[in-house]
Amino acid sequence: MATNPLQKYFRQPKIFIKLPSAGVYCQPGNIQGDSNHMPVYGMTGMDEIIMKTPDALLTGESTVQVIASCCPSITNPWDLPTIDITIILAAIRIATFGNTITLTVKCTGCENSSEYEVDLNRIVEHYMACQYENSVVLKDLVIKLHPLTYKDSTAFNLRNFQLQQKLVQVDAMPDNDERKALLKSIFEQLADLQTDIIKSIVESIDIGDQIVSEKTWINEWLVNSDKSVFDAIKQQNQKNNATWAVPPMPVVCEHCGKEDKVAVELDESNFFVQA
Repeated sequence: MATNPLQKYFRQPKIFIKLPSAGVYCQPGNIQGDSNHMPVYGMTGMDEIIMKTPDALLTGESTVQVIASCCPSITNPWDLPTIDITIILAAIRIATFGNTITLTVKCTGCENSSEYEVDLNRIVEHYMACQYENSVVLKDLVIKLHPLTYKDSTAFNLRNFQLQQKLVQVDAMPDNDERKALLKSIFEQLADLQTDIIKSIVESIDIGDQIVSEKTWINEWLVNSDKSVFDAIKQQNQKNNATWAVPPMPVVCEHCGKEDKVAVELDESNFFVQA
């Protein structure tokens, strides 16, 4: 077969990153090559179109397709641990548009708006230094946790979004009794959602002479355990979520000199446009 003479003009990797999970929490074979030095390519024109498709954004399909395009070392982006997603998206943005992103921020002091250039390399460096705390110790139990996969996280977020939409609709209902009944049902579903998240992140239980990893047994134990057990796992999950949130960036107002922290929103609908 003849070689395409344009092949030498194909896009090349622009940045190499270390995945925070280092392949530990990935499905076997999901990372081809070195997860400590993974190549990231810039987006194609088709990738940019995909990132502007509303339905695909909501379901996570656009993110998965763009990661597959820009990170060919990843065989199935759906199976990626969520702790890898943000650094990958930041790296794709860098590979496509460069190291900085321009944000317009209103000063909390003088209330004037200014534009700031934020260095995305700081986000990449932040996540390469983060640690996922995967143990909860309760007396003679050691509970091992693992981050959600992007597939599970997207599914849970979609469930939460749908329930929040229902809350808004129910709140506008004129019939008080019907509204109360529906609100009760929705809040029960929200509680079930939280329980399902906790069930999903528990990997195994070390009980001293045995390690239990059978999900059916673990789920049965979670349903029948004291509230303090569930709360301890939930608290550790919240701590991990806080650790893996996008760090705010320091800025100084050009009008009054006040220092502020600005949040960098990795919203795919506007993050992946030239700015």
